[in-house]
Amino acid sequence: MTQNEPMTPLKHLVKVLKLGTPSPHRDHTYINGESLYFPTGRVYGGQVIAQSVVAAAKTVPNGRLPHSIHGYFIAAGDIHQDVLFDVETLRDGHSFSSRRVNVTQAQGPILTAIASFQETGQRGVEFADPMPSGVPGPEGLTSAKQLMEPYADRSPFADFYASKSPFDIRHVTPTIMLGADHKSADRDSGRQMVWMKADGTADVPQVMHRAMLALGCDQIMMEPVLRRAGLSISTPGISYASIDHSMWWYRDIDINQWHLYVQDTPTAAHGRGLALAKVYSREGELVAVMAQEAMIRVPDETLDTLQSADSPASAN
Repeated sequence: MTQNEPMTPLKHLVKVLKLGTPSPHRDHTYINGESLYFPTGRVYGGQVIAQSVVAAAKTVPNGRLPHSIHGYFIAAGDIHQDVLFDVETLRDGHSFSSRRVNVTQAQGPILTAIASFQETGQRGVEFADPMPSGVPGPEGLTSAKQLMEPYADRSPFADFYASKSPFDIRHVTPTIMLGADHKSADRDSGRQMVWMKADGTADVPQVMHRAMLALGCDQIMMEPVLRRAGLSISTPGISYASIDHSMWWYRDIDINQWHLYVQDTPTAAHGRGLALAKVYSREGELVAVMAQEAMIRVPDETLDTLQSADSPASAN
């Protein structure tokens, strides 16, 4: 990037994901990273998951790519502080490498994760669930940027999606960014489909494409739970946070191209909800699968209203 080129959200993301210079010490490698802006004022969960993938990748033998990561969010991070990645080498086998990543700030740990890498080009059995048929393409759908732009001066979240997100997000099912999807809630369904790609072009290695998919998916992972519960991100008094995140990559990613997220949620209880997603390329390849549990809380009066709407008496 030349000095006169603007720092777009995508270019800034690429810069942040490159991280600092690794500093090895025995079985540990320490790497520093920046924090991205997010409207909550807390470090965005997708950011530290994506950075953990890149940090761990800096310590594995050449020719190995991340195939899975499993992370637990321990505490909220501060976006005004850098983050430190402590990558511990657990094992380098003939085909796989395992790494533990502990992410800390001044106040202590904010994430711990296990990442696994596999030698590329290995043969084995292959099958995959097919992409749903008859899905409208992204070109005819309204982007989240367009949807949120009219509200950008009234909401930090609207402003973020309108001008600061590095991704182009387009919902096939009605978005819940602006309000609850009561039809889905009435059907007891959190199913949704969303197209997403980088908002621009990122010329980066495959490990960065996979890391960027991990970051991008986190912007929509909780939506099925909110949709099925009859909530939205704008529900008064709502609070939410990711508890853990698991992701598996099965094929190469091109984050510059459209991917279809086919999402669902099987259950929610005790203030927690579980969301699942399958990610397909435009050509119909199942490239990744992910799962996330989130804490979602609403005021008691909102919860009472939701539960009374679900009662058998309310249907009569």
